Amino acid sequence: MIVQIKDISRYVDQEVTIRAWMYNKRSSGSIHFLQIRDGGGRLQTTMLKGEVPDEVFELADGLTMESSIIVTGVVREDKRSPTGFELAISDLEVVQMAEEYPLQKKEHGVDFLFTNRHLYLRSESQWVILRVRATIIKACIDFLDQRGFVRIDSPILTPTSCEGTSTLFETDYFGESAYLSQSGQLYNEAAIMSLGKVYCFGPTFRAEKSKTRRHITEFWMLEPEMAYYDLEANMELQEDLILHIIEKVLKVHGEELSGVLKRNLNKLSKVEKPFPRLTYDEAMKKLSELGSNWGYDEGLGAEEETLLSQQYDNPLFITHFPMQQKAFYMKRDSDNPSLTLSADLLAPEGYGEIVGASVREDDLKLLEEMRKLHNIPAEPLAWYYDLRRFGSVPHSGFGMGLARVVAWLCGLHHVREAVPWPRTLTRIYP
Repeated sequence: MIVQIKDISRYVDQEVTIRAWMYNKRSSGSIHFLQIRDGGGRLQTTMLKGEVPDEVFELADGLTMESSIIVTGVVREDKRSPTGFELAISDLEVVQMAEEYPLQKKEHGVDFLFTNRHLYLRSESQWVILRVRATIIKACIDFLDQRGFVRIDSPILTPTSCEGTSTLFETDYFGESAYLSQSGQLYNEAAIMSLGKVYCFGPTFRAEKSKTRRHITEFWMLEPEMAYYDLEANMELQEDLILHIIEKVLKVHGEELSGVLKRNLNKLSKVEKPFPRLTYDEAMKKLSELGSNWGYDEGLGAEEETLLSQQYDNPLFITHFPMQQKAFYMKRDSDNPSLTLSADLLAPEGYGEIVGASVREDDLKLLEEMRKLHNIPAEPLAWYYDLRRFGSVPHSGFGMGLARVVAWLCGLHHVREAVPWPRTLTRIYP
């Protein structure tokens, strides 16, 4: 009977077969202890000399790390084992005897690990991180689907920018210039005029020449867009989404997070709504009180976000950013047109911005003023202007960076750990 390690507790005292890789090995004369993994979990196995043919025992003695194997044996309960079970091997088949494995049980430098990313993915920490990432993705989709959202896939190749031309990746499109998408938002705005509430979830690209621990050039972003949502309704939706994600991750991966990644789960368990809110002006005042000399017009840098978010156990909303700091499509505050109806959500523990949100400008004349101010070409946006000509409505949306959420929940120092194949300013291999 072929089974997976994650289901091993259902087969106590039964003979099973597991198709796996050898993760580690130690021997003590007449006994081999083989730690194996199969993608769904890890399991300790034992092989006793005299209880298997001599050639099988010798075969196990020569196994190398990451050799692919098929083992058969009886499942036993064993409280000394990390999983509470072990497999008493009666037979072993080697599918492929691995060459000397480059990633040994020792410290390796960051550059070495990312040059060998294709192998580093097999490490226990990456195994946990990638599973958490998958759970977050599913939690997001389930949450929005249950709230009546419709998924709309936005294009990756676009004719213009929505976040500023300085951070675009340009490519040739049959003799024309095209750009890798910075966001699916503008297309989502078109879709809500048909469906009311939509989201896209896909890769986005930013050509920022940044080397901070929060930046990568290719990342996945969740982008909901909602007709008739004001800024407060938008933030309440974000609160519910974040709490749903945390609940699912703790339920599915709590033991792995604390056991393998040494994540402090109490800090995640304490997150509750409502999340605190500060206007940009209030945030700048608080920064001054905390000893920061950051200038008002400079925006919030990584250090400032860290300093602010460290003051709270919950994620923190910063709202009403100055107009000149934000994108052309953001609606201005009617009470103070120099400010936008915008909000950045900062994760606690110094993890910084994980969500950017705003109300979108629904007035054609005001949108045109902002486009000119940001020096964005009009022709590629002709279709976007039509949305303000034919049944325009108040609407808002947000973008949530998946890698930053994974980094926060897993307690990672750098977002490159939260992406299977990270792309940074200096790395596009492998």
